[in-house]
Amino acid sequence: MKYISTRGMKDTKSAAQAVIQGLSQDKGLFVPDAMPALPFSLNEIAGKSYREIALAVIRSFFTDYTEEEIQLCVKGAYDKKFEEAGIVPVVKAGEAYFLELYHGKTAAFKDMALSILPYLLTTAMEKEKEDKKIVILTATSGDTGKAALEGFADIPNTEIIVFYPNEGVSQVQERQMITQEGANTHVFAIRGNFDDAQTGVKKIFNDDEFAKELAGIGCKLSSANSINIGRLVPQVAYYVYAYAKLIEKGAVKAGDKINIVVPTGNFGNILAAYYAKQMGIPVNKLICASNENKVLTDFINTGIYDIQREFYLTNSPSMDILISSNLERLLYHLSGGNGQEISDLMESLEKNKKYKVSSQIREGLSDFWSGFADVAQTNDTIGRMYKENGYLIDTHTAVAYQVYEDYKKVTGDSTVSIVASTASAYKFADSVASSIGLPVVGDGFANVAALHKKPE
Repeated sequence: MKYISTRGMKDTKSAAQAVIQGLSQDKGLFVPDAMPALPFSLNEIAGKSYREIALAVIRSFFTDYTEEEIQLCVKGAYDKKFEEAGIVPVVKAGEAYFLELYHGKTAAFKDMALSILPYLLTTAMEKEKEDKKIVILTATSGDTGKAALEGFADIPNTEIIVFYPNEGVSQVQERQMITQEGANTHVFAIRGNFDDAQTGVKKIFNDDEFAKELAGIGCKLSSANSINIGRLVPQVAYYVYAYAKLIEKGAVKAGDKINIVVPTGNFGNILAAYYAKQMGIPVNKLICASNENKVLTDFINTGIYDIQREFYLTNSPSMDILISSNLERLLYHLSGGNGQEISDLMESLEKNKKYKVSSQIREGLSDFWSGFADVAQTNDTIGRMYKENGYLIDTHTAVAYQVYEDYKKVTGDSTVSIVASTASAYKFADSVASSIGLPVVGDGFANVAALHKKPE
């Protein structure tokens, strides 16, 4: 399988080359030139371990890696650093099943991909005989930063630099990043929001003169954001695994459709669900949940992407994003692989702060349904879920569940649904504690302690 740019550049890359490079030279994102089919039938999927599914899915996309190389990557990534033996529990609560993606070292879903990306990257460097030091540049809205720092800390021949929005992450998220150990780790707060950080990183990637200067001192840029195909592909595995677990639990039979609900900011996590559907997982609707920064909701409902709007700092900061980079990959697929069309759309976004997609892309968006939840609704959902089900969820998962409830009311659809639960409630303990009725205290870590001692 080869990887091509979303913006039409004809130079194809192997998976290893795409993982190292991160971003195409024409500013596009790498996508597979064809979507692989599921590596096993739906009747065979139940009972397989997370490692077995991850191995098979990643191998399907990264065909230039040997079987031994993929096995070593998976074995190294999904080990005792995850507190759950099964890696990703699937738990029934309320009217949905929750895919708990936060049992890794940094208590967020980013661990699922960023535990394996360093292995994929270092393997790629060996395959391609890359002799330059790889400098990982990453913008974060809170969770990617710590997971990337943790994954790449003290990995030979790499440096990792993380930029995060000052006052735009939770106290726990910030403390996790600035206390990271590792001789090759570097963390900087910026004045601005996540979009500013992400835009700055992309400008650095697209600076040819700077790239030459770096090459002169033996360095080369890459990314740990989901713009890197090595970040995106491992995320596909957990949606395949979720379907396997639903069959095991008797919630669905092989071949039954499910809904997948994802709290969405940069669009990578829900794009991975779309890839799982394209591979053959039976999906009815991909439900895209936004907070008050509802640029994606408006886009899915109108076909117009417009970032000329007020930016909100919410209690679900990983979704406080207006420029959703991975949406570009979806647009490319829905356009039928029209790189020039996507290049024109991205140019319009840069120059005019908006774009309108074609009728063909609008038609493809019918796989998606989207809604949003504001802060008050988010807090109410956390409180209701805990009171009615004894189940504690974080702010991002609460946004997803509220939007799922709205979806059910609007559509009447009773399809079995799985919600991507993207972070531990303890990462956003201040909002969660107050939402379940605990006394409000000023310090985020005091709220963690209070939440731990909460009455059952």
